[in-house]
Amino acid sequence: MTLMPEPTAPFHSVQYALRVLETVAKYTGGVSEAQIARETGLPAGQLAHLLLMLRREEYVERTGDGGYVTGESLVLLGAGGGDRKKALERKLQRSLYALRDRIGAAVYLSSYVDGEIRITQYADGPRTPRVHEWVDFRSAAHAMAIGKCLLTQLDHDGRRDHLSRHRTARLTSKTITNEKVLFSKLDAQPVSVPVLDLQEYAVGTVCAAVPITAGRSVGSLALSLPVGHAHRLREAADTLNRHAAPMLLSMAL
Repeated sequence: MTLMPEPTAPFHSVQYALRVLETVAKYTGGVSEAQIARETGLPAGQLAHLLLMLRREEYVERTGDGGYVTGESLVLLGAGGGDRKKALERKLQRSLYALRDRIGAAVYLSSYVDGEIRITQYADGPRTPRVHEWVDFRSAAHAMAIGKCLLTQLDHDGRRDHLSRHRTARLTSKTITNEKVLFSKLDAQPVSVPVLDLQEYAVGTVCAAVPITAGRSVGSLALSLPVGHAHRLREAADTLNRHAAPMLLSMAL
């Protein structure tokens, strides 16, 4: 399996955020925003946005004199072995709960492992129900926003391999079953635009997903809404896209 070469917008944000964190980590007594700007070469507006996100995610903390030091989340994720894995799961789950409440939709983290789709974590609730898995998600990549988002991150051979094991069955009247049409849509999908599922997997449900790719791992961050809330999908998807970078940063540390 080969990843598509073009990185996503959240990927670029994470690269810049890592540059900022490396600079902050060098100064145990704190470092000013001006010094961070000099060492990273980031424009003032972009740096201010990144520092706000890093403070919100507790990767950096503000000192009394206005400088920045390493935050608690960065220390926890810097631990090795099982401690780091547990800390990462807790951090991602907290982020998912916050994102669920911000968007008003069930949200999901997924990955593509050993040729299969896996929902690794999710956050739902009484007012934000998750999608009913009426057909095994592993067999429905062609019909789901999550699945299509993961497939966009594979090369042509990787996609063909997946569909050779999981045929493009018709799940609703809107499901794309023609592989040529599906591949054409996947190839035309801009990396910076959320992938949508408009009742292709299940009647009564709409979904959106954005890629989260760290190293050779293939993943996505997604949401689902009842079709009665379809008018909110575009705005919700844009919010999802903006919050992909903090999730990716957590996994990259």
